[in-house]
Amino acid sequence: MKFTYPAVIRKTENGTYEAFAPDLAGCEVTAPDMEDIMENIYHAVYDWIYLELSENGDLPPVSEEEDMPVREGDQIRNICVNIRLTDGWDE
Repeated sequence: MKFTYPAVIRKTENGTYEAFAPDLAGCEVTAPDMEDIMENIYHAVYDWIYLELSENGDLPPVSEEEDMPVREGDQIRNICVNIRLTDGWDE
């Protein structure tokens, strides 16, 4: 299944990057550059959704862009992950 959640990407005062998915509690990462922050937030979103689906299957609704906590200079990126659900399948 494909899941898409927005992430806020922010450059810090010391030149590194931080990213968080406002809809996914505690889903936050840091990285030294834009390439790494995108990779890190992708994996964090994937892991968060996978764990939530494994535990109870309830995912939070997706926020509208105008409702997200952004500052001047922030970027909003949609993070799309594809999770293969195999529970109950005999392979």
